[in-house]
Amino acid sequence: MRSRWRLEKHRGDPGDVGNRGVGDDGVMIEVTRERFEELVGDALDTIPEGFHRLMENVVVLVEDRPPAGRAIRGLYQGVPLTKRGHRYAGYLPDTIHLYRLPIQRMSHSEEDIIEQVRITVVHEVGHHFGIKESRLRELGYG
Repeated sequence: MRSRWRLEKHRGDPGDVGNRGVGDDGVMIEVTRERFEELVGDALDTIPEGFHRLMENVVVLVEDRPPAGRAIRGLYQGVPLTKRGHRYAGYLPDTIHLYRLPIQRMSHSEEDIIEQVRITVVHEVGHHFGIKESRLRELGYG
């Protein structure tokens, strides 16, 4: 099934090189960029339709690594819906960055990667809707 989402590739990342991750048990796993993007699209497709309609001006980027010095799996950049007022206009799209290698490194299997992608997508989408970090962690998305 094709996702209804269009994922953007970060121009600075190398192509699909199938970088490997190592789980805590030392098991090597491999997920290509193409497969990771598919998993991100699948996770986005699980967002209920009512919420999906409120995400019109959001770009989702898949990148290999977070910015230097940041140990994160994803990042939301933008103005949360709860902070937008009647003067909100002319802003660039909000951006959700998903970082493939950190997610891959913390996973023991492709099933773990699928779950971590889902958690990270929901976490970053939650920020778009104005949900604070502490609340996302309470809900199991942190």
